[in-house]
Amino acid sequence: MPSENHSFEFEAVDDPRALAPLYFIASLALGDCKTDVALQKILDCVTGAFGATSGYIALLDPDTGRLEIEVQKNMPDGAREFALRPGQGVTGWVFAHAVPRLVPDTKAEPRHISIRPGARCVMAAPLGDGEGRVTGIINIDHDKRGAFNENDLAFFARLAREAAAVITRLWQLGQLRGKARQLESLIGIGRTLVAKVEQHELFAALARDTQAITQNYASALYLYQPARDSVTLAAFSSPGRRPGLPPSEIPLDSSLVASVIRTRRQLDFANIRGPDYLALDDIPRDTGLHSALASPMICEGELLGVLAVFTDRAHRFSNDEKRMLDVLASLGAVALQNARLYSRVFQGEALLRKNEQLTTLGLLAAEIAHEIRNPLTVIKLLYGYLGLDFPPDDPRRTDMRVIGEKLDQLEAIVSRVLNFAKAPSGLHSPRVLADIIDDTAVLIRLKLAQHKIRLHYEPPPRQLRVDVNKGQIQQVLLNLLLNSMQAMPDGGAITISTVVSENSIHVNVADNGPGLPEKVRGHIFDSFLSGRSDGTGLGLAIAKRIMLSHHGDIALLSTGKTGTAFRLTLPRVA
Repeated sequence: MPSENHSFEFEAVDDPRALAPLYFIASLALGDCKTDVALQKILDCVTGAFGATSGYIALLDPDTGRLEIEVQKNMPDGAREFALRPGQGVTGWVFAHAVPRLVPDTKAEPRHISIRPGARCVMAAPLGDGEGRVTGIINIDHDKRGAFNENDLAFFARLAREAAAVITRLWQLGQLRGKARQLESLIGIGRTLVAKVEQHELFAALARDTQAITQNYASALYLYQPARDSVTLAAFSSPGRRPGLPPSEIPLDSSLVASVIRTRRQLDFANIRGPDYLALDDIPRDTGLHSALASPMICEGELLGVLAVFTDRAHRFSNDEKRMLDVLASLGAVALQNARLYSRVFQGEALLRKNEQLTTLGLLAAEIAHEIRNPLTVIKLLYGYLGLDFPPDDPRRTDMRVIGEKLDQLEAIVSRVLNFAKAPSGLHSPRVLADIIDDTAVLIRLKLAQHKIRLHYEPPPRQLRVDVNKGQIQQVLLNLLLNSMQAMPDGGAITISTVVSENSIHVNVADNGPGLPEKVRGHIFDSFLSGRSDGTGLGLAIAKRIMLSHHGDIALLSTGKTGTAFRLTLPRVA
């Protein structure tokens, strides 16, 4: 038997029995065999080649640091629970020294640890990964003492090398397939997350997808509230389990993820069951949680939250797992930032809509006030011409005084309404026309995407400035764009272009919709004229008044089966 410091030299073995098992083992690398199935086939082949009574293949578990049996042949019940430390027993010694060993008589070997009591002769050989690292061992035995010899050991070592090469290749193929699946999943997750504009749906989807793609026990998403220096558990995913969840808001100093937020770095926690973690409020009350890995969610330098995964056993996270969680955290941060921006855009659009409604109401009130003012003026003049005068003690004298006061009050109310409806000139200021159009396009881009409408706009080669109330001009542009969208329910295109004359700037807004009905073309700027059942008929009328108040105009350029075009005209500012 070789001594422990013996340097075993593998030599070519010219053995007629070598060809068949070597070919069989090598062929496993060419098929689509799963690793566990290939391991069992290798063990069956090797035990058969030597007529061994039993055997097993054990691999190193990186989390426990022990050699654990993956596949076995003719081993007793419970053998799978058997584990050795590197260096422990003959098997552990072979793993630690990367040298094959032959034990002709187990009774004479003090290092031998019996898994199967009947084993009298044992051979063990290391399984390497081709880069100098030993990842496991293959062990076979026989009930007969001296059943294997030195030639058998050389042949056995050769089969072990071939088996190790096959296992390494299968692992690599498995990792490649896994990475391909992860890449596909990441692409799908990225598309899904970007499409989520409701934040609570985004949180749930991110936690669920993270748990699924990382194959961990659970995942959690924490949001950071910098103003209050606190965190909130926004989502938790653990299939089939409903753990007790922490409070809605947790002080940062009482949370597991505080160190991640403070350092803005990914951190792992080997055992969150320990006493040091019992006082932390952000850990879900689930006894299954053991190890954790947490990554900060950062977008454009702003820390938005933390994405974490949990295992149900002691686990040392690999570099691949850490990179994957970092990628998911980055995707989540971008998606969350997009969702927040979308929310602001929707709020801005809703505010513009509300302002449009208020403007409509104000102009409607102004129209009514204007119509009341004329007959009111006539009534007041006629009242004055009557020259009615009654004695001081006549009750009608009081009535005439009250009527005069109320006529004056009505005239004051009408004047206030008309003055309020006027756009204050103080809100006008020189603006870059392209900026106004760009900002309007941003406000409406979501609706354009929803309606499958493309917006084409080429800014002019030089800056064109106009003296306007930005909000009112945006209201006019929004009205035209929304009208074009509603005219193209199945999608289409809208083009905005600018034309410059000596003293004016013209903005043309054209669509490729079906055109305006013949009967309304000559009256589109009249109040309360609408071609839609849900329309107010005030949009273009208001637009007309706004443009006139800016010393400009709006006109219908063309309309027909190929589309409709409007032109806005504004004075040019030098």
